[in-house]
Amino acid sequence: MHTDPLSRATTRPVVKRTARAIIIDGDRLVLIKRTKPGIAPYWVTPGGGVEDDDPGILAALHREIDEELGGKITDPVPAFVDTTEHVAGDGSHGVKVQFFFVCRLASMDLSRRHGPEVDQPRGDYEVVRVPFSRMGLASVDIVPLTLRHYLDANIEGVLGLLGPDLT
Repeated sequence: MHTDPLSRATTRPVVKRTARAIIIDGDRLVLIKRTKPGIAPYWVTPGGGVEDDDPGILAALHREIDEELGGKITDPVPAFVDTTEHVAGDGSHGVKVQFFFVCRLASMDLSRRHGPEVDQPRGDYEVVRVPFSRMGLASVDIVPLTLRHYLDANIEGVLGLLGPDLT
């Protein structure tokens, strides 16, 4: 009997979904430097959890960019998906699926930031721009590691996703 690998892969319940933005601003990548007591700093792409009242993943992405950056993005294109084991807040076990979209920064006003990261911060959230180059990527500890490897191997492809024939 043949088992379809896709159906076998979908047997783990998805207990969390996130929408994250690989934001290109000119020749720079917009990241958030996370600093928490007792942990080495690390850098993440802006974004966060898909909430029950979000109409979809893209709506969650736009909401998160507004909250974390006071910003607006344009031309979001699906770029990368990361799936990892995860324990939800209610204790249920499954996977977290992170959807990464490459997009352009249209505007950003850090004085408009709001939401849990600003209202009840757990550590520091510093918005930074790093060169979107292999050297720039190597200068920061981007998590998840799978995203760091994807970006390092696909700089030209990621920029190509913003080409006029795809947006």
